[in-house]
Amino acid sequence: MEVSRPSGKNAIAVIVATTAALFARSWLQMELLREGLQKDHAADLSYLVVFPLLLVLMLPMLRLDKAFLLEQFRPSTLSLSTVLRAIAVGMLIRVLWWSMTIAGVAFGVYRDNDPFAIEGPLFWFQCPPAKVAMVGFLVMVIMIPIVEEVTNRAYVQSSLHRGGPVVAIAVSATVFAIFHPPSHWLFTFVAGVVFGIQYWNSQSLWPSLISHATFNGLVQVDWRCLHGIWNPPISDLPLWRIGIAATAMLLIATILVVRLTGDAKKRRDEQPPRR
Repeated sequence: MEVSRPSGKNAIAVIVATTAALFARSWLQMELLREGLQKDHAADLSYLVVFPLLLVLMLPMLRLDKAFLLEQFRPSTLSLSTVLRAIAVGMLIRVLWWSMTIAGVAFGVYRDNDPFAIEGPLFWFQCPPAKVAMVGFLVMVIMIPIVEEVTNRAYVQSSLHRGGPVVAIAVSATVFAIFHPPSHWLFTFVAGVVFGIQYWNSQSLWPSLISHATFNGLVQVDWRCLHGIWNPPISDLPLWRIGIAATAMLLIATILVVRLTGDAKKRRDEQPPRR
């Protein structure tokens, strides 16, 4: 049975609802920071209001699109192969981020110009308290991927399906990036394109959702637990060996992501629902 995709009006309504919920979250986050909470913990705690707010604000759309949304989580698309490939894609996207970051430092793109900045490299491993980490995993690995994949893929991308993959994926990736800090726009757009391709090829939210959750889960470990300072002096830049190695890793990870996301279309055993 064919299931109708969300309309453009519903997609816009979801974007507006998400914006409103995130504004409320920003206000609460500022209040928590004023009370002295650590930055990441305040960000996580404040996001807990987004989920219930969206459920209320999006209730009319969720009712109208109930059949379509249930179709996006159909069990038939969740195989062991799908899960493993999605996890691999999420890990590779994280490798892309680290490769870009390391190459950027090695070639002098990312640099602290403060003359008193510590040069390093200096790295140490220290995770936040267990309760703080648990809230972080709940928000980053479960809540954020669900909210962002439903908003950007199930609604924005699906509503543009008739325009073809290039338009649908590019627009959804752009909206996805805009809801992140400007300094992350380029990378989140690239990640959004990958998630969009996964969704287009599978017509299921499972692959992009699992990859998104995997990426965010790794952030909890390698960013919030691993701390480092590396600010090479200008006289040492560029660091050719490190920069070239990081660039090579970037290219390898990109090729693997393309292979893994492209293979999904070949394995798809059913056509996407059409209006």
